[in-house]
Amino acid sequence: MSVYDFSAKTLQGEVKSIADYQDKVLLIVNTASNCGFTPQYQGLQRLYETYMDQGFVVLAFPCNQFGGQEPGTAAEIESFCSRNYGVTFPVFDKVDVKGANAHPLFRHLTSEAPGLLTKQIKWNFTKFFIDREGTVVKRYAPATDPAQIEEDIQRLLQSGTI
Repeated sequence: MSVYDFSAKTLQGEVKSIADYQDKVLLIVNTASNCGFTPQYQGLQRLYETYMDQGFVVLAFPCNQFGGQEPGTAAEIESFCSRNYGVTFPVFDKVDVKGANAHPLFRHLTSEAPGLLTKQIKWNFTKFFIDREGTVVKRYAPATDPAQIEEDIQRLLQSGTI
């Protein structure tokens, strides 16, 4: 099983298969508009712009499970991301990333790359790094600034390993 076996609804309400990003290096992130880590959108956008022509894509999944920090509608989330951070990478509709209603993609991600103490995602902006074959290769904590991931992105794009 790989991330390509899953699909999710976009902010526009269209069901999109993750297989549409096959052969790309992915960074899948659970996001929120009212979080202390929200400025990471800027760094994620910079990474996307820098490496998208080499096959790198950021996939954002807003989540309201942590402190109610993503209360907006799909239209509000899209407007916020665009207006405040110039986000052009794909942003999906809100999902749960933990618990009984966790989106199947996030159940897979946390199973493949558990956290230090538990598989469960503990906060917004947890990041999962996926290779071109759809395999989860690394998990980054919410506090990991996107700039700290750049070297791993370069290595995976160039050699296929980190």
